[in-house]
Amino acid sequence: MRSIKGRIWALLGAIVLAASVAYSVPQKYRSGNQLEQKIRKELVKLPYYGVFDNLSFSVNGGTVTLYGQVVEPTTKSDAEHSTARIAGVSRVINRIEVLPLSSFDDSLRQRTYRAVFSQGGLYRYALGTNPSIHIIVSRGHVTLEGVVANRGDAQRAYIAARTVPGSFSVTNHLRIEEAGRL
Repeated sequence: MRSIKGRIWALLGAIVLAASVAYSVPQKYRSGNQLEQKIRKELVKLPYYGVFDNLSFSVNGGTVTLYGQVVEPTTKSDAEHSTARIAGVSRVINRIEVLPLSSFDDSLRQRTYRAVFSQGGLYRYALGTNPSIHIIVSRGHVTLEGVVANRGDAQRAYIAARTVPGSFSVTNHLRIEEAGRL
């Protein structure tokens, strides 16, 4: 009986200690404010948002400006409507570009996807509902967007994308994940 009570007290102590450490982290090191977190959460939950789309935003007071490129026009309108419903958002400026319909671009997307994510270790960036590497293809030009763990992964993804025949250019906008980010 004593060991169970001791374990319970130890568990409660660990929870209190963890909560105090989390609370003591300065606000500037926490990942964004609450409005930005809500917007980010809404955007990644969009039904047609995927590896071939790229969405970003900026917040200025209650005005949210949406940026990026999407394959489906419904993703653009869904992003605007879901952002407008968030408490604290008074206005949404939608600057999302709908990529042109093109069987050539569709083929290039698929071939680039296979080339990038078949590289050793890069497959993990395609896992989950919101992949961390996004492949944007517009009129034969490929752009890699997103976040990777290190420079080596960013370079391997870029090299893999450059080996795909038929692309006019490849631009690498992959960012390196910040070490120790809370």
